[in-house]
Parts: sequence; C-alpha cells; structure tokens
Amino acid sequence: MGESCTSVDRINEILQETIYSIENSKEEIIEIVEHTRSECKKIEEELNEIKEKVDKTIKEVDSLEIEERKSRNYLSVVSKNFSIYSEKDIKEAYDKANELRVKLLLKREEEKTLIARRGDKELRLKSAMEVYKKAEKVGKSVSFATECLKGNLDEILFTVDDLNKRHFVGIKIIEAQEEERHRLARDMHDGPAQSMANILVKTELCERLMDIDQEKSKEELRSLRIVVKDTLKDIRKTIYDLRPMSLDDLGLIPTLERYICNFKRDTGIEVELNVIGTVKKLEPAIEIAVFRVVQESLSNVSKHSQGTFVKVMVEYSDTRLNLAITDNGIGFDVEEVSKIGRTATGGFGLMNIRERLELLDGKIQINSSLGAGTRLNIYIPLIEEEKLDV
Repeated sequence: MGESCTSVDRINEILQETIYSIENSKEEIIEIVEHTRSECKKIEEELNEIKEKVDKTIKEVDSLEIEERKSRNYLSVVSKNFSIYSEKDIKEAYDKANELRVKLLLKREEEKTLIARRGDKELRLKSAMEVYKKAEKVGKSVSFATECLKGNLDEILFTVDDLNKRHFVGIKIIEAQEEERHRLARDMHDGPAQSMANILVKTELCERLMDIDQEKSKEELRSLRIVVKDTLKDIRKTIYDLRPMSLDDLGLIPTLERYICNFKRDTGIEVELNVIGTVKKLEPAIEIAVFRVVQESLSNVSKHSQGTFVKVMVEYSDTRLNLAITDNGIGFDVEEVSKIGRTATGGFGLMNIRERLELLDGKIQINSSLGAGTRLNIYIPLIEEEKLDV
C-alpha cells in the first residue's frame, strides 16, 4: 500500500511539474499569436494599398491608350496632308505620339509590376494567416490541456491508483479528445466558414472592371463564385469529419451508412455494410472510435490500396463489439510496416488506430500481403461504466 502511495505521489509531482511547465510557456505562445496577428494585419494593409494603386494604374493605362490612339490617328492625318500641314506640325504630331507611346509602355510596365506585387502580397497574407491559425490553435490546445489537467487531477490520481478502472480512464480521455474536436468544429464554422463567405465581397472588384472589359470581368466573377462555393463545401466537409453530429442524433449505424453512401458516391468504390446482432447504444467514446476506424480505413482504400470493393462487418454481442474491414486492394507487408513503426498512409494511421483501441482495451489484428488485399479484425470489450464503481 505504501508503495502505491509513493507511486501516486510521484505521479502527482510529475503532473504538477507538467502544469507548471505548460503555464510558463503560455506567455510565449500568446506573444507568438499576437505577433502573427500583427503581421497579418500589416500585410493586409499593404495589400489594400497595392490594390488601390493597381486600380488607379489601370484607369491611367486606359486613359493613355485613348490618348495614344488619338495621337496616332492625328499623326496619320498630318502625314497624308502635306499641303495643309507644315513640317513643324508633322514633327510636333510625331513627337507627341512617340511621347504618349513611351508613357503608355512605362505605365503598362508599372501596372504589370503592381499586379505581380499584389499576387506576392496575397500569397504572403495567405501564408501568414495559416501560421496565425496554427499558433492560435496551439494556444487553445495548451489552455485546454492545462484546464484538463487541473480540473481532473484528483480523478487522474485516483484512477491511476486503482488500476482496475483503467478502461474507464481510457473512455474519459477519448471523451475529452472528442469534446475538443466538437469545439474546434464550432470554431471553424463560426470563423473560417464566415471568412470564406466574405470573399464574395471581393466580387465587387470584378464588377468595377465591367466598364473596362465586361466579358472578362463577368468571366472572372463567375469563376470566383465557383471557387467560393467549392471552398465553403470543403469547409463544411471538414466540419463533418471533425465531428459527425449524426452520431449524437442517430447513432453509430445510421452515421456509418450515411458516410459509406457519400464515400461510394465520391470515389466509385463499392462498399458493403453488414450488421450482425442487436444494435444498441454504446458509450460515445466507443462509437466515435469505431467511426474513426472505418473512416480512416476507407480513406486508405481510396488513396493507397487501389481496391474496388470493401466489406465492413459490425457485430454486436453482450460482451464486446467486433469490427471487420476487408478490401480487395494490393495489400502491404505487415512485418515491414511494423518495423517502420508507422504507416506511409498518413492521417489517422494504423499506429494511431492501435493506440485508440488500447485505451478502450481493444485489440486489432491485421491480415495483409502484397497482391492479396487487407483485412482488419477489431475487438472492443463492452464494459458498462457503473460496473466500475463497485
């Protein structure tokens, strides 16, 4: 018992040191976030100035083109009528036409340079915004981790001391992870999605150009609107991937059916879903784990396996949930993947699938070989939370 208390005290000490280290890093993270925000604002102001110069230069080029065209016409008239115009008149007309031609060439070069600068600033702004979003996300994650450690310190110590409740700890950890995903989904909906909608305002710039080249401005306007609509569609898809709300509303099987239907439509890969046993409501952590495993497995089939058919089997029993995913793809060398320690597929990955299942006391068996497809057999024990409070 004394040895157990010593272990708990040591864990408590480590947790306190971790919290202290994280809190000391928060100020530096906040400074990074503020710096990147200021940098984004500065680049945006510079970009707006360049855009104003571009608009002004375009108008000046249009005006010079009109003057230069008139001067050439006048020079042509003067040159053909020697009896009416003197040599001096011809020289003045020629000098003026040449001067306007040079001005027009210089102004066009200036316009080209400004447009290139505008494109460069837009790329810099996009890059700076990505850095800012990542820094902000890190700041939020650090705050979340600190609050999680502080708020659940006693519970963590208690569950570590009582190893029989390790399964319950795994569920709580996954619930915290998914709650963070849920919050990020809301943030993306209220932030980036709204920002993308604001891009529509930029169509006004194209509409301003209608007086110069109506067909080109309309074409650019239509193209911009298509891009915006596609971007909004991608963002909404990302939100769904972060947290499929239908898990809460409909449950695991309807959510899988919906995801598989969309997957078949988008990829053309045939997927068969079989459900065995009586479907019942499971712990949210278990349902989201099963959904993530199916989601990543199908994604890997689409990206890497070159398969054309996938069979997904979900079996409910009184004591555990069985999941089998089989494809007819090119397969891979399981031993080689195990030596590497991670998969080349990226994303969730087999290694992360293992870690997620281990938190639930689950097991995974991988059967695959080159040219013979892949089969994943997954087993997750179903332990009711109240049984842990004995």
